[in-house]
Amino acid sequence: MFAPSQARRADVRSVRCHHQALLLTAPPLARADRGACCVSDVYGLSTKADDPLMSTLSILAAAAANSPPAWTSFIPFVGMGLVFYFFLLRPQMRQQKAQKTKIAALKRGDQVITQGGLLGKVLKVEDLYVELELGTNVKVRALRNSIADVLQPGGPAAND
Repeated sequence: MFAPSQARRADVRSVRCHHQALLLTAPPLARADRGACCVSDVYGLSTKADDPLMSTLSILAAAAANSPPAWTSFIPFVGMGLVFYFFLLRPQMRQQKAQKTKIAALKRGDQVITQGGLLGKVLKVEDLYVELELGTNVKVRALRNSIADVLQPGGPAAND
């Protein structure tokens, strides 16, 4: 029969038969015992053209032959993540850092705008609260985090 080295080589063979889209890898003895020439003969599948299993198998076999690697389907998602990070998250983090620095540097005499739209002059700064003068003899105590912006010195006076 076969020498041992030839037997190992002959154990598995790929056979292309009259069903062009299907490729069979099976031991030669299994094919020879049944006289099989293709997948449908070895595994008992129907060879009718209207069989949904055969049409599905042929479509899958054709798609698998020409498809790119699976990891390439993640490239658009990585690209969208980078765009999201550089155009949305990173600028927002910078803006929050600048706002936090402004709030931490509040001192007496600064002119500020609160989130409610009130314009005032800082009279006293505490850990959580800031005392603001909105007009002549009008004092308000506000949360330090409710300060929206610190105005530049030399801007319009708060009580004019």
